[in-house]
Amino acid sequence: MKKLLYIAVICLLAVAFGTLPDDEVYVPVPKNWPKPAYDFSGNPITKEKILLGRALFYDPLLSADGSVSCASCHSPYNAFTHTDHKVSHGIYDRIGTRNAPALQNLAWSTTFMWDGAVHHLDAQALAPIHNKDEMDETITHVVQKLNASQLYRGAFYRAYGDSIVTGTQVLKVMSQFMLTLVSQNAKYDKVMRSEQVFTESETKGYELFKQHCASCHKEPLFTNNGFENNGLQPDSIYKDGGRIKVTHREKDSLLFKVPSLRNVAVTYPYMHDGRFANLQMVLFHYTNGIYKSTTLSPRLKKPIVLSENDKRNLISFLKTLTDESFLHNKDNAYPKDFFTER
Repeated sequence: MKKLLYIAVICLLAVAFGTLPDDEVYVPVPKNWPKPAYDFSGNPITKEKILLGRALFYDPLLSADGSVSCASCHSPYNAFTHTDHKVSHGIYDRIGTRNAPALQNLAWSTTFMWDGAVHHLDAQALAPIHNKDEMDETITHVVQKLNASQLYRGAFYRAYGDSIVTGTQVLKVMSQFMLTLVSQNAKYDKVMRSEQVFTESETKGYELFKQHCASCHKEPLFTNNGFENNGLQPDSIYKDGGRIKVTHREKDSLLFKVPSLRNVAVTYPYMHDGRFANLQMVLFHYTNGIYKSTTLSPRLKKPIVLSENDKRNLISFLKTLTDESFLHNKDNAYPKDFFTER
């Protein structure tokens, strides 16, 4: 806790003075969490850059027809994913092939997207911007539009001391906003900090979680950031092979990135194609629906046996991973002042 408070003070002081020391951690690192994987020395955080990245995240200017923003598929109230479609919808009502992943604790990730096609957060935004079914735009044209905007030229001047916008700057300020999306204050965290206690049902669910789920959904991030074949029947609509599309290795067929279970109660629908509408369906899959293929995760080759009461207890625990302060953090919401006061 002392470390967290110290880092938070450092961050607040740094924001006030417009920069952070290169040798400090740039996001709150809770006690017993691993060191962030992101290298902040190449993208020092400032208040102006975070605000600028936040504005771009909510601005449909990033799409070709000005109708879709990052927030269109990544709502803050759902841990920056969406709940109204199984898979993402883009411009011109085009339909994608995958469910939008939640955006949280990204400083601890080294690969992004369901198949790990992106290896650095600073490049992640390029994928939806260039995808024809999402934003159908190019970073070159985005930069042209930003350079034609007096609002953004002024904002980039305040952030970088130069009103000429570059593609690298666009991507880095968007990274800065996404790096601030740290979820670490759920009931689970408060229990770990001895501030609260689990109910009897939550305690039993936690024990079941550690027995059946924790090898892939490793605490405290609730993901091992790896790729697994979790026994889903291959879909007949999208024919998505998962990581094999990136590596072209047969051993990666039907492997997808293990998502974090933080805020899982509000990030439905579940799986890479949004096939499961609720947590009950997810648990039914793991107990009764495993599709055995050659690349099935070894962790799932032994059947998982859960009673109906076990499932209720496990879901009770999973709900303790909901971080209300994160979901309703005004600093993560649409920056109305940016667009109206400047």
